[in-house]
Amino acid sequence: MNTNKLKDFFGFGDSDSYQDRDRYDEQYEEEEEMESSYRPVNSRDNVVSIKAGQASAGPSKIVLYEPRVYSDAKEVAQNLLNQKAIIINFSRMDDASARRVVDFITGTVYALNGEIQRVGDKIFLATPPKFETDGKITELLDKKDTLG
Repeated sequence: MNTNKLKDFFGFGDSDSYQDRDRYDEQYEEEEEMESSYRPVNSRDNVVSIKAGQASAGPSKIVLYEPRVYSDAKEVAQNLLNQKAIIINFSRMDDASARRVVDFITGTVYALNGEIQRVGDKIFLATPPKFETDGKITELLDKKDTLG
């Protein structure tokens, strides 16, 4: 332990050390006041209501497609990128081309963290991440058969 501090503790220190300590305390208090009084001028300007963001977005949309050629897949993917759910009916396409389109859309959905699922014979539902689907068509049909 420093001998000057020991002398100060018991009151045997010189008066210069007390003056230095008082000067240090005053400087520390001034700095503390400056830090506590500093606040950004527009600190509340960056607060946005959640509802305000939803109101401007408008209603969610589901787009229906019946592609006939593989190049229609680009338009389907563009709607997914625009956060629209898509129902795709492949009844007007041959199976090989339909598989290629499903592969393309599956890649798009995967990149967006969305979902794609079969909802009927040659009918698929592709959704971006903000959509949530509940249940499956086959489960609903099975329940209807047991009830009827």
